[in-house]
Amino acid sequence: MVTGDPRTVGVLVYTGCDLLDVGGPYEAVLTADRLQARRRAEPRFEVVTIAPERGPVTAYGGLELGGHRRVQEVDHLDVIVVPGTVDVDAALGDARLLSTVDELAHRADLVTSVCTGSFLLAAVGLLEGRTATTHHEDLAALAAREDVGAVRGGVRFVADGPVVTAAGLSSGLSLGLHLVDRLGDRELAMATARQLEHPFDPEGRDGVG
Repeated sequence: MVTGDPRTVGVLVYTGCDLLDVGGPYEAVLTADRLQARRRAEPRFEVVTIAPERGPVTAYGGLELGGHRRVQEVDHLDVIVVPGTVDVDAALGDARLLSTVDELAHRADLVTSVCTGSFLLAAVGLLEGRTATTHHEDLAALAAREDVGAVRGGVRFVADGPVVTAAGLSSGLSLGLHLVDRLGDRELAMATARQLEHPFDPEGRDGVG
């Protein structure tokens, strides 16, 4: 069982990001700590949102999201989560967003993505020689990139060393549970899955596509 200071999990928010990609891992990690509090145990995680600039960003669909911290205020993260977006081409053409992803990745011990967030990781060189996944509709496009080692479908997430990529949308919950399992312990991860009423296979094999 891990002890010591809580692990800091940062979730990037940016214009056009998908709400469920953000909310899934955020809710999973937050729920794990709520269970810890219920047990009167020490907190295991701190989860924060990180925005490129001050003020809210507008997620896909129009809902505004605030960042607990700006990128400039982040020194070190145990985990960074990069959510996906419907308009992947626009995200890949956003030099500032890619710079932000690269900057945060270099400040984190573990780099993760949800859904098409894997394309952003690929664009900054984080998937070279690694196996990754994404939303089932985008697997072929990810596999066609020269900066991705290999692509795996039919899973909720793929863990390849210090990089973890999750499949589409609700797979972000599975990513969050993987983080609880990996940085906390299996018992807490399974209890969190029950609390969320979401299936969790520690190997990520309960995916679709």
